[in-house]
Amino acid sequence: MSDLPATPSRRDAEIGIAFMLLAMFLFTANDALGKWVVADMPVGQILAVRSAAALALLALIGRLKPRALVAQIKADPALSALRLALVAAEPACFYWSVRYLPLADVFAFYMASPLFLTILSAVVLREPVGPRRWTAVLLGLVGVVLVFPPSGAALSLPALVALAGSLSLAGMLVLTRMLRHSDAVGLLALQTLVVGLAGAATLPFAYVAASPLVFGQMAVLGVVALAAHYLMNQSVSIAPSSLVAPFQYSSIVWAILLGYLVWGDFPSWRALAGTALITGSGLAVLHFERRAAQRAARQS
Repeated sequence: MSDLPATPSRRDAEIGIAFMLLAMFLFTANDALGKWVVADMPVGQILAVRSAAALALLALIGRLKPRALVAQIKADPALSALRLALVAAEPACFYWSVRYLPLADVFAFYMASPLFLTILSAVVLREPVGPRRWTAVLLGLVGVVLVFPPSGAALSLPALVALAGSLSLAGMLVLTRMLRHSDAVGLLALQTLVVGLAGAATLPFAYVAASPLVFGQMAVLGVVALAAHYLMNQSVSIAPSSLVAPFQYSSIVWAILLGYLVWGDFPSWRALAGTALITGSGLAVLHFERRAAQRAARQS
């Protein structure tokens, strides 16, 4: 992976971070809706309907092209197949675990993803992570523990499934970074198609008649997830994975803000302290990356 830039330009770093922040906001809002929908609907049916809605939107705007999907696979069959397997596993793990655990617990387990992503970036991509990025990731993880203290669910099967989902997400982002020269929309369409087919395969065994309102909610899940995945894929394509990894923790901040603004849930002092730590570590990364980009620009 020697063609990966060690130090991104200031513009690339800031755009990558901004895309990750916006993606995490959309994922957080979508996860809240998903927790509501999954209470009454099978996981496979949710995946099938939300993927169908996302693919319909891509077709409507003229970006769903079968030849492009085939070319996407032929470009690198092994990496594409592995990435698609992880893409299908991640939402299935989330929706299954959230059936048995509170959304906050699943959030906490999924917040292992930035740590997994940083480790994989260093080992697989050979990115020069450096002590500052490691520190930001670890401080963010401490902030998550403050917001969501470990509970008795830590050793349960749903918790392990949630951790598997977070590892799948990290692996998918690393492979997206490796395939960053591929067509961004084609990559997104292919992953949406695979998730939809995986969900559709379960329909003969687990189908529940849903009202138009519930179908509409599942469709919204698909459209919002499409936008969020596009932004996240672009984030790790533009900037190093280890750089944007700490900003995945911003989903905790978004969750607390949405809880306060929408439901009037005032955060505890632990939540405020954890949020401050997560935000501070992210701002520190942004500051150091700006300085590194300025030094690189002066030396060039």
